[in-house]
Amino acid sequence: MNINDIAKSAKEASITLAAVKSSAKNNALSEIAKALQQNSKAIIEANKQDMEAAQKNNLAAPLLKRLKFDESKIEQVIAGIESLIKLEDPVGKTLAATELDKGLTLYKVTCPIGVIGIVFESRPDALVQISTLCLKSGNAVMLKGGSEAAKTNRILTETIAQAGENAGLPDGWIQLLETREDVAKMLALDEYIDLIIPRGSNEFVRYIMNNTNIPVLGHADGICHVYVDGDADLDMAIKITVDSKCQYVAVCNAAETLLVDKKIARKFLPKVQTALEKNGCKLRGCEKSADIIDIEPATEKDWSTEYLDYIISIKVVDGLDEAIEHINRYGSKHTDTIVTSKKDKAERFMSLVDSANVFSNCSTRFSDGFRYGLGAEVGISTSKIHARGPVGLEGLVIYKYKLIGSGQTVSDYSGTNAKKFTHRKIVDSH
Repeated sequence: MNINDIAKSAKEASITLAAVKSSAKNNALSEIAKALQQNSKAIIEANKQDMEAAQKNNLAAPLLKRLKFDESKIEQVIAGIESLIKLEDPVGKTLAATELDKGLTLYKVTCPIGVIGIVFESRPDALVQISTLCLKSGNAVMLKGGSEAAKTNRILTETIAQAGENAGLPDGWIQLLETREDVAKMLALDEYIDLIIPRGSNEFVRYIMNNTNIPVLGHADGICHVYVDGDADLDMAIKITVDSKCQYVAVCNAAETLLVDKKIARKFLPKVQTALEKNGCKLRGCEKSADIIDIEPATEKDWSTEYLDYIISIKVVDGLDEAIEHINRYGSKHTDTIVTSKKDKAERFMSLVDSANVFSNCSTRFSDGFRYGLGAEVGISTSKIHARGPVGLEGLVIYKYKLIGSGQTVSDYSGTNAKKFTHRKIVDSH
């Protein structure tokens, strides 16, 4: 099929899928988990072939780490599916109910978005997470992964599609695109595709936004910050900094910049340098930090760079307000954290930092759909639309209004003898 036929098939499937009952969707998810387990050897073999090709092509180490899909990753995605099954179905929830008049009731009810097109990086586990989240939320999905994961993505899609079909899902609800040309063509298919979620660089997200009429839920760079306040517990600050930076560097919620209050810089920087370098991390810093520790000079570009590697930039600031100003200027509105013992400072930081996820006294790495209890995520949105932060099930539904009457017409409420609306908020289930 050409991409136009693929998108048309996904649209037709989305209409049927929107009405599939929770029990049927959960049964399909269970069958998908079983199929992934049963087909694990073939999946791992396909991934080995992708890994070997990527190594020959000198794929960067962080991307190689993302690409790997072994037994451990299969266990993780199956655990994610099992937790997803336990979550409440987001479709069909009554968000509000209003009596317009006796016998005329308006309901605001959640419903699937429709067809979601997702372009994502070299993480095969993302394909499983995204497709199962779309299934649970009643959406059809068109997926385009990185070419370096082509064999892994293909066998995963075939496994998921077959298991879904065996469980009675409409044919065509999951579609895999495999060429770069398909992405460009997909952007023109606003007749069939309802939302695009790009997962990649800021430039890539902006390219998508500038070349389509389809709504885009943008996941831009992950330029995340740790700010160590002058009133921080330094041992806690070291622990949080190391975890934010080094626990897994090749992800968008890893810290890229460390901001340090000048009040504690001389005491803190030598300690955090030792801890970071022990974990293989290279440090770059401003002039003030270079006066305290032996460090490579940071350039203006470093403050707006997503390294996705064992590199961190360090800046000494005059206090909380300068830290907030720096984050709002150079950050990507993703995830930023403050380490402080002062509650008022934590509250000020979280109120004024303009990011989707703002934390106090914990690692930036907690910014994740699975850790939030959302059943994994299709991505983290830094946009200010209906979904922000980790986009899980609730971010994959929209709503519609259902008006249930008993013969009323607008003319009844017009003119000199017009009936009056009651507009009474009610608690109802529908």
